[in-house]
Amino acid sequence: MKKLSYLFVLMLVVSACGNKEEANIEETATNKPNVLFIAVDDLNTWLGCLNNYSNTKTPNIDKLAASGVLFSNAHCQAPLCGPSRASIMTGLRPSTTGIYGMTPDEKVRSENPATKDITFLPEYFENNGYHTMGIGKLFHINAPKGVFNENGGRVKGFGPLPEKRFVWDGFGTSKEKKRKYGRTSTDWGAFPESDTLMPDHQSVDWTIERLNKKYDKPFFMALGFLRPHVPLYVPQKWFDMHPLEGIEVAPYQSDDLNDIPNVGLQINDLPMMPSTEWAKETGEWKKIIQAYLACVSFVDYEIGRVMEALENSEYADNTVIVLWSDHGYRLGEKGTFAKHALWETATKAPLMFAGPNVPKGKKIDAPVEMLSIYPTLLELSGLPAYGRNEGISLVPIMRGGKNEEGVYALTTFGKDNHSIKANGYRYIQYEDGTEEFYDHKKDPNEWKNEAKNPDYKDEIEAFKKYLPTINAKWDPNSSYTFQPYFVDQKTRVNGSDGKPVKVIGAAH
Repeated sequence: MKKLSYLFVLMLVVSACGNKEEANIEETATNKPNVLFIAVDDLNTWLGCLNNYSNTKTPNIDKLAASGVLFSNAHCQAPLCGPSRASIMTGLRPSTTGIYGMTPDEKVRSENPATKDITFLPEYFENNGYHTMGIGKLFHINAPKGVFNENGGRVKGFGPLPEKRFVWDGFGTSKEKKRKYGRTSTDWGAFPESDTLMPDHQSVDWTIERLNKKYDKPFFMALGFLRPHVPLYVPQKWFDMHPLEGIEVAPYQSDDLNDIPNVGLQINDLPMMPSTEWAKETGEWKKIIQAYLACVSFVDYEIGRVMEALENSEYADNTVIVLWSDHGYRLGEKGTFAKHALWETATKAPLMFAGPNVPKGKKIDAPVEMLSIYPTLLELSGLPAYGRNEGISLVPIMRGGKNEEGVYALTTFGKDNHSIKANGYRYIQYEDGTEEFYDHKKDPNEWKNEAKNPDYKDEIEAFKKYLPTINAKWDPNSSYTFQPYFVDQKTRVNGSDGKPVKVIGAAH
């Protein structure tokens, strides 16, 4: 009888301990900060909080930057949305995964040995007790099925679009290129009449609705904006904020590409995008910039709506915010209107963090990588580091505990084409070993390639240590069929496995 009584008491004690342990886990998860993850497509650094170029108007983004830490020298890992976003969400470099082009969301983690068992950023939060939600453009299209507990999806394409459109078609007499590589939706104008007809506005409505709900665990909320991605259409009122007479065009030299290696010229062969010379001759240059700035101001307004909803919610004081863009965007620099390059204006993009335990009103000029978003959010949220992350947490730099000297940012565009930003210089090495080198202290516009200048021999040699040691073949599910160079490179590198994969929205 005593033995049975002892067993009964022991069972009660074990049960109580188990309930206490479960309560502790739940309490720990509840005390974690929420995360608001804001992605803006094709947003360059023409923001008020950065260089205020061409009198851009971004009061809400500027306010967010002032409330936290602004990284003024952040760079993407690929100057193309698909591979850039895959890198951010997997925490791996394109050179590690071979995801150099557009990859269907469901194929980012398929038979690829580098990614097949990777944990995507939102999944890591879910695995650590978070309720995850997402809407809009987050991966290349939206997100793989099951990555979010709640997914608001994404409106197909980049509309709405007027019935009559001017769509850029710069192929001229190159019928072969037009047949094989198609064209993009690069056009611009005032449309539609109301913000409420814009998918981004609807995505913000969805986000605000969820910020007004109660949750029994911390949340990870991801919001992906489509604008300012082409086509550059937003309502007229946003154009009115940017009169043509007040617009300053981007720095440009017509002979800028005379000292660029052949591979660099091939990569920059973008007949599907308007050329700067065409924009000058037709008088469209300022109009394109006006449309871009109008789209940026529209997105800024929508971000303001989200931030106001957060401030008025019960989550205002316990939410980590990150705002980022997948790459820069050239508005006439280096001869075109596009991302698609290893130069400064294509790789540089906004990155900022705010929230609990984030310093306020701090700007950091050291070069950093978008790859660092994953590990930085984990540390800011008090979660254990993910050993597969190839980026570094930026928290020590934010808090002044790590020296900013010696940090660098690596961008990759196709196999064995790399660009490195560090110490006020940019070094580019292409697949055939040819190089570019720029001294940003003397030449911020990267107009003079100093790769053959003996005065920079030591600096160039030092940069080579940053080049990746792994340069994977193209992932068979990844391609960029709108660019002749990359179609050719994948076929050369992968052989018979290098056949282009048809990807919806491949030009974007």
